[in-house]
Amino acid sequence: MISHSYHPYHLVDKSPWPLTASLSAMMLTAGLVKWFHQFNPDLFFLGILGVILTMIQWWRDITREGTFQGLHTYIVTIGLRWGMILFIASEILFFFSFFWAFFHSSLAPAIEIGIYWPPSGILPFNPFQIPLLNTAILLASGVSVTWAHHSIMEGNFSQALQSLTITVILGIYFTALQAMEYLEASFSIADSVYGSTFFVATGFHGLHVLIGTSFLAICLLRLYNCHFSPTHHFGFEAAAWYWHFVDVVWLFLYISIYWWGG
Repeated sequence: MISHSYHPYHLVDKSPWPLTASLSAMMLTAGLVKWFHQFNPDLFFLGILGVILTMIQWWRDITREGTFQGLHTYIVTIGLRWGMILFIASEILFFFSFFWAFFHSSLAPAIEIGIYWPPSGILPFNPFQIPLLNTAILLASGVSVTWAHHSIMEGNFSQALQSLTITVILGIYFTALQAMEYLEASFSIADSVYGSTFFVATGFHGLHVLIGTSFLAICLLRLYNCHFSPTHHFGFEAAAWYWHFVDVVWLFLYISIYWWGG
């Protein structure tokens, strides 16, 4: 006879999504290498498709656990909070490596690039044009997502929907402007260490903006379907924390790479 003990913890059910996420991430990474070397993006896009399908179904399961099954108790929520905090800490270290590479190259330029920064032949972006507009957009989105958070805590779901919609639109607008900036760039990722550090740092930040926008869009859909309450809305809080992290990283990118480094 199996005895069931009652406790405030959630023991997750068996799930295929960690396995499919790992396989999709491996296909995505291998596909990126194949794309660079053989100019064939098929495996990369297959990996992207696998990641998107896994995200949709994994988020669906977690939403079901927390919203309908009542499995996200207070203790479970504390664990989720610490998980998100440690994830953001790991992301901070991820971007720290890019800043290290940039300052290592720019503070003491090597003779191979003419002992000059930016290297000769590189025409950097004007920091007071699109980059400044993107800074204003992200700062405004940080205000609107905070507005949405306080509206949820006060039970004002009409204002929460409005402000969260504004945040998602601003995230999409930022991505569109950065894509235009990349298309108009006078240098590429292959143009010395400046091109490499610029496109890797700003490109990974752009990827994080896309992820954060998707995260907030899912929260917008959940908010529309009345999944959040003033006391139970950690899914949205996690998205808001992530978005504020993206904002702060962009401020460092703008000041160091666009303004000082240019």
